Amino acid sequence: MERDAEQAINEYLSGSRRGLSHSEAARRLSEYGPNEIVQRAARGDLAAFALHFTNPLVLILLVASAVSVFVGEATNAAIIAVIILLSVILDFVQERRSNRAAAALRASVALRATVIRDGEARTIPAGDLVPGDLVQLTVGDLAPADGRIVQAKDFFVDEAAFTGESFPVEKTAATTGADEKVDKSSVVWLGTNVTNGEASIVITRTGAATEFAHLARTLASAPPETEFERGTRNFSLFVMRIVIGLVFFVLLVNLAFERPALDSFLFAVALAVGLTPGLLPMIASVTLAHGAMRLAKRKVIVKRLGAIEDLGSIDVLCTDKTGTLSEGVITLERHVDCTGREDEKTLLLALLNAVHQAGLRSPLDDAILRHEHSALPLYEKVDELPFDFERRRLSVAVAGEGQTLLVTKGAPEAVAAVCREFEIAGERKPFDEAAQEQFTAVFSDLSSAGFRALGVAYRDLSAESRTHFTIADERDMVFVGFAAFLDPPRTSATATLHALKRDAVEVKVLTGDNEIITRKICSDVGLEVRGAITGEELEKVSAEALPQVVQRLTIFARVSPDQKRRIISALQRSGHAVGYLGDGINDAPSLHEADVGLSVDTAVDVAREAADLILLRKSLHVVHAGIIEGRRTFGNVMKYILMGTSSNFGNMFSMAGASLLLPFLPMLPPQILLNNLLYDFSQVTIPGDRVDADYLMKPRKWSVALIRRYMIWMGLVSSLFDFLTFGVLLWVFSAGAELFRTGWFIESLATQTLVILVIRTRNAPWRSRPSRALMLSTVSCVAVGVLLPFTPVSALLGFVKPPVAMLATIAVLVAAYLALAELMKRRLYRGHFD
Repeated sequence: MERDAEQAINEYLSGSRRGLSHSEAARRLSEYGPNEIVQRAARGDLAAFALHFTNPLVLILLVASAVSVFVGEATNAAIIAVIILLSVILDFVQERRSNRAAAALRASVALRATVIRDGEARTIPAGDLVPGDLVQLTVGDLAPADGRIVQAKDFFVDEAAFTGESFPVEKTAATTGADEKVDKSSVVWLGTNVTNGEASIVITRTGAATEFAHLARTLASAPPETEFERGTRNFSLFVMRIVIGLVFFVLLVNLAFERPALDSFLFAVALAVGLTPGLLPMIASVTLAHGAMRLAKRKVIVKRLGAIEDLGSIDVLCTDKTGTLSEGVITLERHVDCTGREDEKTLLLALLNAVHQAGLRSPLDDAILRHEHSALPLYEKVDELPFDFERRRLSVAVAGEGQTLLVTKGAPEAVAAVCREFEIAGERKPFDEAAQEQFTAVFSDLSSAGFRALGVAYRDLSAESRTHFTIADERDMVFVGFAAFLDPPRTSATATLHALKRDAVEVKVLTGDNEIITRKICSDVGLEVRGAITGEELEKVSAEALPQVVQRLTIFARVSPDQKRRIISALQRSGHAVGYLGDGINDAPSLHEADVGLSVDTAVDVAREAADLILLRKSLHVVHAGIIEGRRTFGNVMKYILMGTSSNFGNMFSMAGASLLLPFLPMLPPQILLNNLLYDFSQVTIPGDRVDADYLMKPRKWSVALIRRYMIWMGLVSSLFDFLTFGVLLWVFSAGAELFRTGWFIESLATQTLVILVIRTRNAPWRSRPSRALMLSTVSCVAVGVLLPFTPVSALLGFVKPPVAMLATIAVLVAAYLALAELMKRRLYRGHFD
């Protein structure tokens, strides 16, 4: 039997019909904490800032800075420290700004609840609810926390997020002796929505204790390592090995030649710092920040900066069809009789039913109500038989034009089951076997064409002077026709799908809808369907075969949340980088699993929490723009890495070799650091450089093998010309230590700086125009290097004025180096890299 509200409240949480007092609610809020979906330990700005120093490359630079301080090179240490600090600040500020924007979005759509406090109903933020609160729910509300029902009337709740059931279930008040774990019919869960009726519930669990929080718990686990994070880690380890090996090699060789230990150690440290791409954290942060700002203009909020590059690496995009391939707005496209011909009476009856029903209107009702009929004002409502999920139909009694009609609409087979006749052009005929076959054929044709259909029927009750009707009156009805609905294809999606295909991104549709409708939408927008599978069929596929199956199919229909996650995981195991676009509760695990999770600002909180990027407009066009931006960002970061590692390796290799052959150090430690500083300064404009259109047409991923080979071969080309320069300086110009260092400083700076004009593009340099800022910074850096020996500070730095003939010879060597570097680049791209 049902209990009354007061009994249930007293048993569960010692409350009362007047609800909690404000003071008691405040006490419980302090005890239980806010009713937040995902509660995480608050991390202060200082802790968040410090976390950025755990980057492996930053740690390498910190060690180099510490060593420099230890050996008395305060200038070197300061330069490295400033570079690290600036790059970390840039990363921190952008991440903080993005998180604040995401928090503002969450606040703008925060759930509110009607609660009884001190005997009065009031609306408060759902986050302020506490166990023991008495909350009122009605049609259209979301349950703001877990609770037990204490009063209910025709109360139906959609629990698809938890049970996977498509249809709402009826809920009733708690029964005597019922255990909440067993009696699910009296329980509502946070996030479920009310589809019919009204109820009062007493809150039993809030925040992290709710069932919803258990579903979202996957978000608290560490997400899988992304492509960008994996690439950064592998590259950092690679650099670390090279640096350590180089330091020990140079130090041991110089000590073996009985050179001063301190000078040898300083020289080895300077070489190591010179090899390290010290500006990489800053270049990456600035490049990503530029990308985030450009995406913001395209209505995309970036929550995790690294996700921009991850987005550029994806080659598979998984998405639902609603709102991406389709408009997401259901329209009434056709109203036909049993022969499939357009029928105005079907429209009128559908309108009468939709206008006069009192329950929660579905999107199908909204689509009907966007139509008009001249006879509609002539009818008035008499009674209503509400929808329920056993009958799967809804009826209203209306009076007008001298007649009383019971008008029914619902699932076609459920409406046909109570019909005895059907009507065509005003003529009634028996709804016999032949008519039912015709009914089935028209219904099947509509379904195959991608329509959702409702059956429409009526019964003339004019002879009965009644104003109250029951479900028993739904009999001996006349079937009139079908109301056929369509979520129309999004016309803009066609061009975007072609663009994604052109740019090597495969789109896969993961939907809870049926295969027929999904195929129709895909066909309408021009998405090539290579195969389809349903969730039921997917369950029969073994874990070993799943990766092969998911790669060759396009449509995954009637799939559950866990199946979506499994599909993404299987694609990743096959070597694909996967993006996932979703906005529902059930999408959270998939958003968490994917390399890049994309959601929208109207999504549920937990989906936005799980996403890396938030779209302010749900559109494939926006996603495509983000992918291109990610590739552009990755391209500019790789320019710096390829140039920095190859040029630095070549110069450091040359220095190490020269130190074995020369009776003096080929370059003093301060000169090495100045060379490195000027070179790094010339590269700070790389984030804003142009990226070739052909580079943007394929997904791009980190490859340490690519970097290693590029570093070795381009570095050796650089070293070849360094040794040619050594020979010219020693044998042609008979240079002493100071003149030698001056000449090589100029040549080294010019070659490693100007080579960016070659490396920045896979094409011929003259066919790919760099940005004005990059060209200016590069030329300025070389100019400073050439002019520095002629300034008053040259003596402090150990430079002397070089003869004009030496400068002209160096210019020829630099030009020859750039030409050979271009040839080597083309050879490498024809081989391993393309």
